[in-house]
Amino acid sequence: MDVLEAIQSRNFLVIGRVGMDLSPAPAGTAIEDATDLMVAMGGSSANIAAGLVKFGARAALVTRVSDDAVGRYCLNQLAAYGVDATHVTPVAGEFRNSLALYESRLADHNSVIYRNGAADFQMSVADVEAVDYSQYGALITAGTVFAAEPSRSATFRAFELARAAGLPIIFDVDYRPYSWPSPQVAEEVLSRAGALSDIIVANDEEFGFMAGGIDKGLAKARELAQTSAGIVVYKMGPEGAITFANGTELRTGIYPVTALKPTGAGDSFMAGFLASLAEGRELREAVLRGSACAAIVVAKPGCAPAMPDARELDAFLARHPGPRNAPQPAEG
Repeated sequence: MDVLEAIQSRNFLVIGRVGMDLSPAPAGTAIEDATDLMVAMGGSSANIAAGLVKFGARAALVTRVSDDAVGRYCLNQLAAYGVDATHVTPVAGEFRNSLALYESRLADHNSVIYRNGAADFQMSVADVEAVDYSQYGALITAGTVFAAEPSRSATFRAFELARAAGLPIIFDVDYRPYSWPSPQVAEEVLSRAGALSDIIVANDEEFGFMAGGIDKGLAKARELAQTSAGIVVYKMGPEGAITFANGTELRTGIYPVTALKPTGAGDSFMAGFLASLAEGRELREAVLRGSACAAIVVAKPGCAPAMPDARELDAFLARHPGPRNAPQPAEG
């Protein structure tokens, strides 16, 4: 399987949640002081899908939503962004869509996530078996889908079906402790998913978690690139990223901006990175364009609404002085 050739079909199947985001307005307002809220689509997988569509790719989402007004809001938003929701299925009963409240400020930032009885965790094996994988070029997922059953087993089944259809698997580790029953379960399951993936994107803390210690994360990323994955992106926040591919280690910096909030950067990086690879750009340029997308999103309110399209990204790159070089990290 040629991973880059598959990605260049520009047709992605994305597994994982779509939710509702609320953020106090104007920017800088604390949640407890809020009188007005900005409402937007959220959820890592939905954000990635929306970002890819903004770049002219196609993206279909596979998940469950609550059979209520919030679930219908999510479906309406997917339609507005142009994300195919054919495989987004409402689930009845007391299951509810995830809801995120987060502040558009860095100092004393608060994010409050409601995930009890989450509808997306009800995605089943039957849901993923209903998908025709031959219609897509690549499968993308974020790690939250593995945090509970039946979603965990369903996603591993989707990995099997995608592999059988010749689709590369793209995995954003996206470890969120509050979603998991224990760190031990998370370490085991996320490591299993990583070993099955062709492209892995995670930050230094997430790789460190999978390796059993932050000091071991870099070695874990390098090991995955040597044993199973074709591309591994090891993100270090303000220190930039190291990308492992074809036996090489590519070090890139970030695009400094005046950030408004810390949320949405990872989703936007993934969308911009994959969209750039899909356009046939070189790996270094793809990583840098993903980093620029992350910078754009943290400087604006919202996550999905803040995702750039190609014109906005090119304008940002044209006026920005350029990426700041990443210092050499300690070996580990």
